[in-house]
Amino acid sequence: MVSDRFDATTIEQLPRLQIISNFAVGLDNIDLAAATKAGIAVGHTPGVLAETTADLAFALLMATARRVAEGDRFVRAGRWKTWTPRLMLGRDIYAATLGIVGWGEIGQAVARRAVGFGMRILYAAHQSSRVRSFTIPAPPATPVDLGELLASSDFISINVPLTAQTRHMISDHQFALMKRDAILINTARGAVIDQEALVTALKLERIAGAGLDVTEVEPIGADHPLLHFPNVVVTPHIGSASHATRVKMAEVAVQNVLDVLAGGLPGRCANPTVVLRGAKA
Repeated sequence: MVSDRFDATTIEQLPRLQIISNFAVGLDNIDLAAATKAGIAVGHTPGVLAETTADLAFALLMATARRVAEGDRFVRAGRWKTWTPRLMLGRDIYAATLGIVGWGEIGQAVARRAVGFGMRILYAAHQSSRVRSFTIPAPPATPVDLGELLASSDFISINVPLTAQTRHMISDHQFALMKRDAILINTARGAVIDQEALVTALKLERIAGAGLDVTEVEPIGADHPLLHFPNVVVTPHIGSASHATRVKMAEVAVQNVLDVLAGGLPGRCANPTVVLRGAKA
């Protein structure tokens, strides 16, 4: 699971380990270089959860823009007394500009949803997604650098893996570039965003809100400052949490193990150059 850490020290203590099969696409919980050096295959689950995760990203975008969670709390607290023209005013999504950070499978799936809302789509490609091609054609979108994307977008969706290069890639400087009415959506990994910088940006009203499915520490503490902002929606890392998708992920994760036990590499292998332990030269 994403909560299970396989760092170099842990891997060294498992001399008989043949495969780590991750129930996720992301690999930030595994030291891939250490596993490869030790002759351990690493399997993961790409190709089965992009659409489901994109659904949640757009759900967070809509919920934050139209103040859905805030409105629900307002009604449950008995504060809804009458209708007024200025009650719970939110942001239009139709014809707004969406900036997608990371043009991989999930980023492109988010963009396809935006097409139906007549959104202008910008993207900043990450090195992990530049040369990849997918079964479904990419939607119409304009490539820009990250700075231009942040400065031009009404909504910003984070869709990059967590690596040494992407950790805290959205921090004080990046928040300063954003529009004051921008909304930030993250369904990738929490540490891609500097969480303290996000809190500061919200306090100073540098951005208009955030929709987060992931946080730097999971689960986030109930007393965390982020949960005190009415314009922040937080869900408990449920991007791929549909019945059908979780079944598919489980099937892929199990098949990756079976592939190695049968003497091969996992069908979806994160380190295809690995020389398996016990393999003949």
